[in-house]
Amino acid sequence: MAIHRSLVIFAIVALKTPAISLATDFVVGDDDRWKLGIKYEDWAKGKQFFVGDTLVFKYNATVHNVYKVKGDNFKSCTVPSNNSLGSFTGNDTIKLATTGNKWYICGVNGHCDGGMKLKITVLDGTAPAPAPSAASTLLATNFQIFLGMIFTITSIVIVY
Repeated sequence: MAIHRSLVIFAIVALKTPAISLATDFVVGDDDRWKLGIKYEDWAKGKQFFVGDTLVFKYNATVHNVYKVKGDNFKSCTVPSNNSLGSFTGNDTIKLATTGNKWYICGVNGHCDGGMKLKITVLDGTAPAPAPSAASTLLATNFQIFLGMIFTITSIVIVY
């Protein structure tokens, strides 16, 4: 009987596996990246950011940078004096670890005032899984059918 219970638990876990969702990496500005002339408010509009997601700032490190700031510094485009709040590699990743409003600016003189600033709101929970493609749905369905057949055959063998 212990084997039968183990198979039931395995089947339940296997059937739920395709529904797992993953965190999202957001390249700030998408193909335009982090640079002057992009409306980052428009870029962020319609996107949902969740704890566990990652922001990726891609830019030319000789002319830009990224600073995480507080709301007041965001509004006034004030660069913090603490360089540990800045990122300077040109390919910076920031893991969204807590909920709430987050603010980022370019600290190069005039760039924040020129629009290189991003405000987002990070939500609790996980992102909804993207709609599956026809191929992934077919694969998941076939996998579930296969597991169901194994479960059924194993149950018949154990009972008899």
